[in-house]
Formats: sequence, structure tokens, C-alpha cells
Amino acid sequence: MKIATYNVNGIRAAIKKGFVEWLQKGDFDIVCLQEVKAMEDQVDLAPIAELGYKWTWHAAEKKGYAGVATFFKEGLSPKQITAGCGIDTYDSEGRILRTDFEDFILLNCYFPSGSAGTVRQDVKMDFLRDFMPFLEGIRKENANVIVVGDYNIAHTENDIHNPKANKKSSGFLPEERAWVDELLATGVTDAYRHLHPDTVEYSWWSYRAGARGKNKGWRLDYQMVMGEMKTRLQQAYHMKDDLQSDHCALVVEYSK
Repeated sequence: MKIATYNVNGIRAAIKKGFVEWLQKGDFDIVCLQEVKAMEDQVDLAPIAELGYKWTWHAAEKKGYAGVATFFKEGLSPKQITAGCGIDTYDSEGRILRTDFEDFILLNCYFPSGSAGTVRQDVKMDFLRDFMPFLEGIRKENANVIVVGDYNIAHTENDIHNPKANKKSSGFLPEERAWVDELLATGVTDAYRHLHPDTVEYSWWSYRAGARGKNKGWRLDYQMVMGEMKTRLQQAYHMKDDLQSDHCALVVEYSK
């Protein structure tokens, strides 16, 4: 079972840059997109349907902003779909989309960014605080959970190209990194880091100063796994050469 998570930074723009061809090439079972920046009815999804995918969508109320969508092969139809977490501040921005499959629960998440200033950083920290009990409640329903998406946090110095210069930057603040430590301490596993303990790779690069060509990036995109999903981990890799976005996809392969 191959699951991809990809912040596409606008699905309509990504489609113009070859997203459908990327999707066909990857032959994924499940694809979780963040920052789709569109309502479902604003996107021509017929070419994706022709590839054998169905989908569910959770758009932000604000047009052209945030939002998540989960695509799955027809044979993997979820038993239940839940958009949001019950907190309007986040649900109005299309932050969390839950799909319950036969033997695991998948959360497709777009964590807030704090880079726009103090107000948004406060929203981000509130989201992190509120996410913990939300996830705990889901784990009580089913221990086998996968939380994928753009976390907007580089966890360790191996996850950012210049840790010293960015120690006061949103996305690498001590309190954000400590939150990831706290998450992992509850028995959650970072799938990529579990399979590649020391590898330095990134999933996001600024569009400025040729950052991607120089590989000056951040690892912001994760698949965090719980319960038996850890024992099913097979491979994890970043699709760094595909250029539909300023992020790249993180793909994790699980045994069935």
C-alpha cells in the first residue's frame, strides 16, 4: 500500500505543471494533498477519475486558501469520512480531513504556518495544543492511525539546511520542535526518520534565491504512524525531482 502526502500549493497550478501525469506515474493507493487552494467544483477532476481515483475534499471558507483533499483508489473506499476536528477556527480553514479505512484511520492535515507574523504564530501554537487531545481521542477508537501532511515544523537540525540561522524562525522554534518531541513520546513514529535515521533530505524549498537548486530546504512534510502501522513500514522517500510545487511529495509504502 503506497501513500503519498503532497502540499501542492494550489491544485489548479499543480495540474498545469503536470500533476495528473505525476499521479499516473506514481500509481499510489492513497494521495493526501494539502493547500489545494480551491473548492472541489473549481477543479476539473475528470482526468483523475479516469486514473481510478475517488476523493473527498475539505476546502477553506476563504477562496484560494489552504484546504485539503484525499484521493484513494476505488477499491479502498473509506468506511467513514469526517471533515474537520470540531473547532471552527481550524475547520473554516480546511485543516484536517479524516478517512477511516478497514484497518486504520488516516488524518490528512495542513498545520498552520506562523511565518506571516505573531497572530498566525499564535494560531499555530493553539492548533498544536488542541491537536494532542484530538489525536488522543482518535487513538482510543483505533490504535492504528496515520497522520500525514505539512506540519510546518522542521523537527531536528538534520531537517533544515541552516539550523543556526533559523533558530528564531517560525517552523524551527524551540517550542515547535518540543511539540514534535512530545508527540513522539506518546508512541508515535516518524515513518521517514524511522527508516532513514541519519539521512538529510528536505521536502520544501523557498522559491527565493534558487534554494531548490542549491538544496537549501526544510523537511516539513511527515507521515507519523501509530499502533501496528509501524510494523508495516517498508519504504519512505521524497520525490524531489517532481516540480509541481515548492514542496515535494513524501511517499511511504506499507505492507498490507
